[in-house]
Amino acid sequence: MRLKANGFWSTALLVVLAVGLSAQTPAPPAPAAPQEKPTFRVQVDLVTNDIIVRDDKGNFIPDLKKDEFEVYEDGVKQDISSMTVVTGGRVTNVLAPPPPPPPEGIILPPARPRNDVSGRIFVFFVDDLHLQFHNTGRVRELFKKISKELVHDGDMFGIVSSGPSSIAVDMTYDRSRLDEAIKKIAGNELKPTDIINGPSGAEGPSEVRYRAHVAFSTINDLLNNLEQVHNRRKALVYVSDGYDFNPFQDARLGLMDPNSPFAQNEFARSQNQTQAQNNSDSGTSSNGVDPFTQQQKQSETFADADLARELGEVTRQANRANVTMYTIDPRGLVGMGDIDEQVDPQQWNEFIRKSQDSLRVLAEETGGLAVVNQNDFSRALKRIDGETSDYYVLGYYSKNPDATKRRRQIDVKVARKGAQVWSRKEYVLKPPPAVSSSRK
Repeated sequence: MRLKANGFWSTALLVVLAVGLSAQTPAPPAPAAPQEKPTFRVQVDLVTNDIIVRDDKGNFIPDLKKDEFEVYEDGVKQDISSMTVVTGGRVTNVLAPPPPPPPEGIILPPARPRNDVSGRIFVFFVDDLHLQFHNTGRVRELFKKISKELVHDGDMFGIVSSGPSSIAVDMTYDRSRLDEAIKKIAGNELKPTDIINGPSGAEGPSEVRYRAHVAFSTINDLLNNLEQVHNRRKALVYVSDGYDFNPFQDARLGLMDPNSPFAQNEFARSQNQTQAQNNSDSGTSSNGVDPFTQQQKQSETFADADLARELGEVTRQANRANVTMYTIDPRGLVGMGDIDEQVDPQQWNEFIRKSQDSLRVLAEETGGLAVVNQNDFSRALKRIDGETSDYYVLGYYSKNPDATKRRRQIDVKVARKGAQVWSRKEYVLKPPPAVSSSRK
């Protein structure tokens, strides 16, 4: 075979030789496919916190600069990414938040703004499942005060009920929608007699817990929606009589003193219990209480702990959404129970104390105000108006990448002398999403 001098024929010869060698020599094994690497999803969220700074006289300080704030999370100083100042309800973005750093290798489209910057944001929760029917007029008068003294032009608000009032007004600036909703408010709370004579489950009065779960579920839905709004102070005005998972226990279980005049509504049950005790020698315990009643009382021991746990879940969700709760008990100064409700005064006072304490927990754990056991609602609304009109909102991206560290402590300091700082003290990360069985 003759070879031409140009490179074309030389290249052709090399290809032929290579093909011949490949026919005689077995091909090397193909490299093993690399194992698929696990995918880790990291979400970077802007942590926002409402800050109220006042001087020695209690006046709001509106001219603080970014450098005068120091934010610490679990003792580690954070870099402030955004700063909003609200004075008299007017919003000023001193420092707009930059977009969070995207995960490597992913290009995200620019995010659309999630809210405007005018006015304030209020959500009114009418817990009519826990409002007494005979106080309907009082509750409506309270909301008329709210419409007149708290909601101003330019404020965005929504109003939702938990029960048969069937109120669901989406976020709006139209104050006439609030006036329409007020006319629909009607209390539907259980009376003490209904609780005492109603059905009970293993954990106590089943209807009491069901109504509380409906209210908490409604609140959680509201908080999930409010979490999408940033750089605004979000106030949730929570109107309710409060909660008690174990009300009137002695009356329900027939353990009241039979000589008490307030035991008349338990007369039939007491008679049945007495007859059972007289007819059975081995069916009663040493203290005169039948074993079933004693077991039921023991099963309700953790009712208060269950209520505290559910209240804790609500407040943690509110802190994640940076929502401040202002709870209002429309009963005002609570005295004795209704004269037609034969309830022991001690049990009534215990019921009132627990229900008001539940409202205090919701407010105090979210940095709000509990308006309980008082009739001066105008003074309370004035304070709420002030706290929602003058404040700072600081935002930062946490430097702690450990997702297992869910509870984070926050400490905010101001360098200016004499400044008194109020801020939220902690927040809790969302639990990781559950992995379906098909992906395990």
